[in-house]
Amino acid sequence: MQSLDLSPAPSGAARAPGWVRRWLLLALLWLAGCASLPHDVARPVSTAWQDPGQTALGQRVQSLAAAAGNRHDSGFKLLGRAERAYGGRLALIDAAQKTLDLQYYAIHADGSTELLMAHLREAAARGVRVRILLDDFNTVGPDAQVLQLAFEPRIEVRLFNPLPGSRSSLFLRILGSLDNFDSIQHRMHNKVFIADNAMAITGGRNLGDAYFGQAQDSNFVDLDVLAAGGIVRQLSASFDGFWNNDLAYPVQSLISPEQLAALKAKPGPAAQPAPSAPGPATTSAAPAPAGTTPGAATPTTTLSDADSIDLASLTLTWAPAAMLADKPAKLDAEDDAANQEAQDTVVDGLLALMAQVRQDVLIVSPYFVPGAQMMPVFAELRRRGVRVRVLTNSLASNDAPLAHVGYARYRKALLQMGVELYEMRTEQPGRRSAFGSTGSVPGSRASLHAKVLVMDGRLTVVGSMNLDLRSQLQNSEVALLIRSASLARTTLQEIEPAIRTGTYKVELVDGGLVWRAPQGSGLPDSTSEPDVSAGLKFLLLLAAPFAPDAML
Repeated sequence: MQSLDLSPAPSGAARAPGWVRRWLLLALLWLAGCASLPHDVARPVSTAWQDPGQTALGQRVQSLAAAAGNRHDSGFKLLGRAERAYGGRLALIDAAQKTLDLQYYAIHADGSTELLMAHLREAAARGVRVRILLDDFNTVGPDAQVLQLAFEPRIEVRLFNPLPGSRSSLFLRILGSLDNFDSIQHRMHNKVFIADNAMAITGGRNLGDAYFGQAQDSNFVDLDVLAAGGIVRQLSASFDGFWNNDLAYPVQSLISPEQLAALKAKPGPAAQPAPSAPGPATTSAAPAPAGTTPGAATPTTTLSDADSIDLASLTLTWAPAAMLADKPAKLDAEDDAANQEAQDTVVDGLLALMAQVRQDVLIVSPYFVPGAQMMPVFAELRRRGVRVRVLTNSLASNDAPLAHVGYARYRKALLQMGVELYEMRTEQPGRRSAFGSTGSVPGSRASLHAKVLVMDGRLTVVGSMNLDLRSQLQNSEVALLIRSASLARTTLQEIEPAIRTGTYKVELVDGGLVWRAPQGSGLPDSTSEPDVSAGLKFLLLLAAPFAPDAML
């Protein structure tokens, strides 16, 4: 989540007179009020490639399915390790012959993205049609650089549910949309990467260093699944529904040539020079490895072309599967009729599935805010003796501390039901201990970002959704439901070691909460939120009464 720096100026800094500040504020409000979205926008309709069997990827899928010798037309492979998840995307780009369709909530302009974009340009140069559909909320500041792709041959970029105003400031853009606050809240959270309508990757990851273990401060623990065959056609149909929707604006309709020139005048992350050391003497810096930001600390594992996986030797688990995807109408805050058609959401579908669980369910959700609507589902599961385990972020590992407020409200009630709660520790015992990888940068912290459910040891759900009211009511989401005991077993083998050695188990003792330290950590148990300052705990205590569940 992004935040605004609203801290006061340093005490020694000059401060404008009160009347100047008031006029500046009025000017900002006037400017924001003048911003609006264009009308009568041309949106040429296009659809996914309709004959994947005529591509090398499609033929590879057909041969893999024939070799598997079963009746299921969809195959899957988990992508847990960050380098493998990145390499899978590189492999799909390089193998594509007809189309590449990318749908994301956020694409950050950094080293890992720079390499992916270079491969996309190469694909377009050899004749591949590239469509990129991006939620508009994060396309400001340095991250606006990715919009340059819209002006490349054979690459189209559309922004979903855009905010009016300058891309230099998220604050001004939000200010310009305060008269339609509901529209700000409704975001396209889908994450889909499709090649030739034959293979696809979906799951929790956006595109950016923090999702592939390359960020300096904090990296996300995440999980994707590579899908092949019939299920990919369903993902493509969902993509087309969003791409051709009236809320999807071609970049050219939102950015003038002058703004484009200003964007191109700013060097991208990979082109920035390394900073010189302080003092009169400096040394020349060695070139940064491919896929990294020059001047940044070099990670122990860098992302490069070598990380691309070999699709020719790929083995898949073939299984019956289904897709759950929210409709674009869910994000149309101004169309009540359309919203009525989109009431059956991805999260609603998952809750209905959970209600049918007989033995056990494991829920992995970084932002877990059950709200009054979901609590009865957990109560009924526990009444029937179903084991319910939830892995979520601790306050220390949560990149959105306010979301932790919503979860904390229900923590005692969940424990009283008998739900098992595990909170990820931000300091992991090893960089490859959680879901195969928590990042390759020494000293970086871990933050849970995977969205996974495993039900009765046979149904695995991997997607973009959190179990919170934001995903249920405001964001659009996508998820794959895969019925395979072997894939469920593999998923549990990825997650359960992280639960044992990298999480606090929260328990209710004499009416109070106790955080049991991870196995083998040598840490003491705690009776308050571990690994965070008293100041942060106090601030969240003050904010809690003003933070409704649906906003977290």
